[in-house]
Amino acid sequence: MKRVYQGSSGRVYPLPLIDRIATEGHDHAWRPLHIENKYLRLMVLPEIGGRIHIGLDKINGYDFFYRQNVIKPALVGLAGPWISGGVEFNWPQHHRPATFMPMEFEIEHGDDGSATIWCSDHDPTNRMKGMHGVCLYPDKAYVELKVRLYNRTPYVQTFLWWANAAVRAH
Repeated sequence: MKRVYQGSSGRVYPLPLIDRIATEGHDHAWRPLHIENKYLRLMVLPEIGGRIHIGLDKINGYDFFYRQNVIKPALVGLAGPWISGGVEFNWPQHHRPATFMPMEFEIEHGDDGSATIWCSDHDPTNRMKGMHGVCLYPDKAYVELKVRLYNRTPYVQTFLWWANAAVRAH
């Protein structure tokens, strides 16, 4: 199957390829994870790739990432669905295969008062494991991203790691 987006040919074995999106919308309740301090509030959605869905500046009420209030996937991702908005984390290539798939997650609380939401998935093609941690510190007005990649094979593996941050254009 050939698709037109960024060379996404649909060859993603052993992952399932989703090649159709429903034409009728329906309500769906997502399980959000929230962390916040006195400056920022973040909402991460581990069910759809561990993306930061909301980044809110609590001082002025401004969404500093584009806040997509409707989850409406398009067939742009390597394995099919992809959505706009927030911050999407990608590895080992393209709009990662798991960009619209559930991820394992854990919330870590540091001795310094920080909170980190760790999201983790495995790339079955190259047998690599990738994790990203979205961290807030008390009394800091910034978001820290922690990244861990594990090559679980004896072979050299190449990869591309990037974050796609959406901002409102106005």
